[in-house]
Amino acid sequence: MSNRAKQAMFATTLGVVVNIVLTIIKLWGGIVGNSRALIADAVHSASDVISSFVVLFGVRAANKPPDDDHPYGHGKYESVAALIVAILLIVIGIEILVSSVQLIFANEAPQVPKVIALVIIVISIVVKEGLYQYKIRLGRRIKSDALIADAWHHRSDSISSIVALIGVGIAMIGGQFGIPYLHFFDVIAGAFIAAIIMYVGYGLAKDSVRLSAELILDKEESMKFYETVEAIDGVIQIDSLYARTHGSYLVIDMKIGVKKTLTVEEGHDIAEFVRSELMRKYEEVSEVFVHVNPY
Repeated sequence: MSNRAKQAMFATTLGVVVNIVLTIIKLWGGIVGNSRALIADAVHSASDVISSFVVLFGVRAANKPPDDDHPYGHGKYESVAALIVAILLIVIGIEILVSSVQLIFANEAPQVPKVIALVIIVISIVVKEGLYQYKIRLGRRIKSDALIADAWHHRSDSISSIVALIGVGIAMIGGQFGIPYLHFFDVIAGAFIAAIIMYVGYGLAKDSVRLSAELILDKEESMKFYETVEAIDGVIQIDSLYARTHGSYLVIDMKIGVKKTLTVEEGHDIAEFVRSELMRKYEEVSEVFVHVNPY
């Protein structure tokens, strides 16, 4: 397993453990503390656990070497995993929104949340923001779509916890000063959390579909590949070079010019060295196809 995959696996496993603990604490706190917003937040954390397992599968699958059925590798599995996370967010968001709206229009007034709910929300915000910062930086550094998607899931959970904090706080003020209508802010916060979840899910789904479309890198982004190949002995010129996305990985198709006096074997050796050098130097490159032209 590559170093990239190991880092992604560790980050995802850490996220799973933290989310399981937070889900249990939030659910308990929401029930004991009479907070609908915190219960909704617990459901969101539970979806984090499921999404982390999906990401774990995506990272493992994407790390498999190319085979007869997947000659370009399994890089798109990470994008597929990210898309599943996005769909999960949207579905969870709809469920929370529907249940919150039903409570808002119910005949009986909701119960006032307790202080324990407020304390748990604050702890959750700090922990989730820490996980987001760790995963988003790692995901960008190792270019993992699934890990970045998982990081944004943590950020959405952190933001939803802030909304829950506001809703619970206002509802508690309403209970303290006998203002009945303020009691509904806890439930309204649950509806806002649902909107946040669905918005993040939509953004991730859009990005996942875009990355699955195999985009060609522009000349500036591909310049490092040009410079590496041009420095290799035997390569006279680069006739063409196209680096395209394949999930979180890159596949390079290129044509190089070599001396026309070289034998077929010598030309092949140069092409093979170009391929191995690019894959050795750039971890995001999963495959390189080199065509040799006489010059």
